[in-house]
Amino acid sequence: MKKEYENKQVYFVGGGLASLAGAVYLVRDCDFPGENIHILEGMHILGGSNDGAGNATNGFICRGGRMLNEETYENTWELLSSIPSLEKEGMSVCDEILAFDHDHPTHANARLINKDGEVIDVLSMGFDNADRMALVKLMLTPEEKLDNLRICDWFAGTPHFFETNFWYMWQTTFAFQKWSSLFELKRYMNRMIFEFSRIQTLEGVTRTPYNQYDSIILPIKTYLDDFGVDFSLKYTVTDLEFEEGDNITVKTICYEHDGKEGILKLNHGDLCIVTNGCMTDNASLGDFNTPAKMIAENPMSGNLWAKIAAKKEGLGNPKPFFGNAEETNWESFTVTCKGDKLLKMIEKYSRNKPGSGALMTFKDSNWLMSIVVAAQPHFKNQPEDTTIFWGYGLYTDKEGNYVKKVMRDCTGEEMLVELLSHLHFEDEIDEIMDSVVNVIPCMMPYIDAQFQPRAMSDRPKVVPEGSTNLAMISQFVEIPEDMVFTEEYSIRAARIAVYTLLGLDKKICPVTPHMYDVRTLLKAVNASFR
Repeated sequence: MKKEYENKQVYFVGGGLASLAGAVYLVRDCDFPGENIHILEGMHILGGSNDGAGNATNGFICRGGRMLNEETYENTWELLSSIPSLEKEGMSVCDEILAFDHDHPTHANARLINKDGEVIDVLSMGFDNADRMALVKLMLTPEEKLDNLRICDWFAGTPHFFETNFWYMWQTTFAFQKWSSLFELKRYMNRMIFEFSRIQTLEGVTRTPYNQYDSIILPIKTYLDDFGVDFSLKYTVTDLEFEEGDNITVKTICYEHDGKEGILKLNHGDLCIVTNGCMTDNASLGDFNTPAKMIAENPMSGNLWAKIAAKKEGLGNPKPFFGNAEETNWESFTVTCKGDKLLKMIEKYSRNKPGSGALMTFKDSNWLMSIVVAAQPHFKNQPEDTTIFWGYGLYTDKEGNYVKKVMRDCTGEEMLVELLSHLHFEDEIDEIMDSVVNVIPCMMPYIDAQFQPRAMSDRPKVVPEGSTNLAMISQFVEIPEDMVFTEEYSIRAARIAVYTLLGLDKKICPVTPHMYDVRTLLKAVNASFR
């Protein structure tokens, strides 16, 4: 088979999880020569939105945390079962993650907290009959009737839905907004129906031993290094040129590298697999004394997608996703401390050891702030005397309850003061601040872009109709039944792309039909009446 591929090249545009997964499928399942696989990434590091970086001197940074799930990440676990662990000899990354997760079970004891600092009893979902009927009707409505509808459109007649414990927990777990796409809420309800009955404890969250870069991206890159895969960093792809005719055939990849423009000409049989949208485009960092900037203009992947979509039919429409940063942004912050004083205080308050509590949400926060305290260490290079946690706010244009500034204008210090005030640790703020190394804010203008209201046709197919050598892989392609904003979506898209373009007759793990499991449905119904 290698002879068949001898002179053929595959070019991945973007170096995120989807491209890395696609490269694994090429070398593992297609026996494709690694040196003929090229991953073009505009940043200086691979991993895309699966990041984790920093040090104990300047502070660590997680722009966010990507939730895994044992029951629904079918292709993710299959892929990671092929990747050797970097720390445990003879063990796969899949087994490593699941073993760690089973040793660190999640059971949140402080899921929602009110303005008085009291942990709310969230065993009850808080639904009334109108809420339940609206949800049931949504589950029964065909997707083709939901074009461009927002969640708030569906529940306009039952505004009480947005005051329920369920909505606050579901919204902050998955980062939905009231104006998010109704498509996506319905798909999440279908795909995560078993999570419905345990949303108050988040027992379904699967933990990685470290942040997702160290636990997932680094082992995959190491695996691909052994095959000689070419990683071309700081290569920003600016455009694709197509051959004339009705088919979709990429003939040239245009790029910038070190301030110089260049082109890659594709020969017959070469493939181009494009990340057509990235939710962390234009992300910017601040620090303890500096706010992160809101940079809405010219998202790299969104611009590329717009250029190629204008040239050929069937490549989707980026405007609904990359056209309104005011609706798609939220902001995270990562806190690095010397010692564990603050983590111990949070542990006592929440009755959760680091790594066991998932998300703590301050229900009355004007920013709708949540925090996550992961098991320590959360970074491979994190010293024993250093601790970290991260959090985020969904409403960055709102003034804080305690710090009288909108979130996006706040420094890292001000974000931490707002958090400590919600925890009612005000009397110890000065002492806590003495242990703080840094608080790094991260503004992400397009982090919720994949949740924007849309028509079904706005997301292109992974392999568009008429394509001879182009596939698109990202959170912005259309995969029936699956849910965006997940590792699984990226990996499933990559697998579809590679198998389709190379004509491989090999099964892709299907979406597990939890929605049709009677026991799961009964649990969900019972939970809705709690």
